[in-house]
Amino acid sequence: MDIITESSEIVFVGNELWRILVLTVVIALSLLIGKALKFFFHRLEPKLTKSGAELLGVSAKSAGNSVIFLFFSIGLKIGVSFLLVPDGFESLLSTTLETLIILAIGLLVYRQIDVLEHWLKRFASGDSVNIDNMLIPIVSKSIRIAVVILIVLQVAQTLSDQPITSILAGIGIGGLALGLAAQDTIRNFFGSLMIFADKPFNVGDLINLDGQLGSVAEVGIRTTKINTLDGHYLTVPNGVLANTTIHNIGKRPFIRRVFNVTITYDTPPEKLQRAIDILKEILDNHEGMNPNLPPRVYFNNMNADSLNLQCFYWFHPPDFWKYMEFTEWVNNEIFKRFNEEKIDFAFPTQTIHLAGDKKRPLNVGVESKNGNRES
Repeated sequence: MDIITESSEIVFVGNELWRILVLTVVIALSLLIGKALKFFFHRLEPKLTKSGAELLGVSAKSAGNSVIFLFFSIGLKIGVSFLLVPDGFESLLSTTLETLIILAIGLLVYRQIDVLEHWLKRFASGDSVNIDNMLIPIVSKSIRIAVVILIVLQVAQTLSDQPITSILAGIGIGGLALGLAAQDTIRNFFGSLMIFADKPFNVGDLINLDGQLGSVAEVGIRTTKINTLDGHYLTVPNGVLANTTIHNIGKRPFIRRVFNVTITYDTPPEKLQRAIDILKEILDNHEGMNPNLPPRVYFNNMNADSLNLQCFYWFHPPDFWKYMEFTEWVNNEIFKRFNEEKIDFAFPTQTIHLAGDKKRPLNVGVESKNGNRES
């Protein structure tokens, strides 16, 4: 009897050792296959890229970064099937292995989002950072988050053994409470989507936002960063920005200047005409002039203390600092040419007559010799 028992134990131990050996071999083989595939995909990626199949190259590289975990999970599930698992642990082990496979497949899909991101970058300008460039990482991050949520839901369904509709119902109640508590965050998120859809500006554009002039530094999911001209770093929530009137100075086709030159009332008519001619000569065929928008000069008004000459010109392209250099040149030329022609600039003046001044007698309210009352 003892011989039979010992023989049975030997057979049992032998069977268990064989099963453990099979498990070890299967896991080792699966890891070997995974490493071989990783090596193959990484060697294949540069060849595909050089041949013009960039998307396939990115896909191969992404697959190579996740294939080892996938084959390890599959090999572990196959190898464990050879073991004799006690009834109490069979369900737990099966759930664990299913979870590992779900995570492995999820990682493979997560890595493949790099292909979509690379494809989207083809439609964005490579010369400068713009809204499209900043939209790409946000889109890819959103898809990655969606994939992670799906993986979590699938894992939750596996662990709880509940239908996914019940899980979604529970998440929906929690999401409603979370949404009520994060209204501003949600509003800013949708505000960013409106900005990306409408594209009222690009990164680097000079904009006027409620009297604040500055260049757009960064557009994020929640806020937009602006470098103001006075040196401040302005952070504006996208929810507010989407409902604000934005003047995009960077997209204007030209910079228009309207200014007045005033001369004195004692200027003779020929000098007045000469002043108009000088202004036209200075602005004629000027730097940055568009033939469709020639400069204009008019004697448009007779002010209380001056004769008014109004000037218009349009500067192209809308480079603000070049426009300021040209404006300085115009002002210097006007000042120099008017001085050469002895044309006096007007400025607000008043003449005051003092009572008792013999040179300027005041006869207000005094009767004249003929009996009339002077005023």
